[in-house]
Amino acid sequence: MTGTALLVMDVQETIVARYPDPGLLKRLSATIGAARGAGLPIIYVTIGFRPGAPEISSRNKVFKQVTIRMGGLANEIHPDVAPEPGDILVTKRRVSAFAGSDLEMVLRAQGIEHLVLTGIATSGVVLSTLRQAADLDYEITVLADCCLDNDPEVHRVLLEKVFPRQATVTTSELFLEGLG
Repeated sequence: MTGTALLVMDVQETIVARYPDPGLLKRLSATIGAARGAGLPIIYVTIGFRPGAPEISSRNKVFKQVTIRMGGLANEIHPDVAPEPGDILVTKRRVSAFAGSDLEMVLRAQGIEHLVLTGIATSGVVLSTLRQAADLDYEITVLADCCLDNDPEVHRVLLEKVFPRQATVTTSELFLEGLG
């Protein structure tokens, strides 16, 4: 799968704590390990702001509420899926993994044309990144069981009706079978 990268998005401890699913981290960890073993680049995307969050406008309802509710966002990736040496770390400033980050530069420099998306939340970073990646002409795969949303119906509709228009939606198990 030359030219393919696995994106692990917004799997920070503070975010994981708000989206309870005991199986997600186990599935994600297995997927990361297998992808790493197959030689795929692993790109961790986190959301982060400078002290005082000067990047957040008072007009931005989403981030204004998030930083107030969470007391700011820490960049610590959950230890169950922690990066290893050689993995790439990208910090974004908005919902999409591309917004306010150097992700596109990293992808182009590495010759990446196919993105495999995982992360929290399906209706947040996964949706926004998928839309922008499609507009940038990337091939996209979404691992349905490695994404999570607090609203099961929104999660289902996105995975079954919206995402398939621009991406291949599959499971981590089927994706890993394709690596072998």
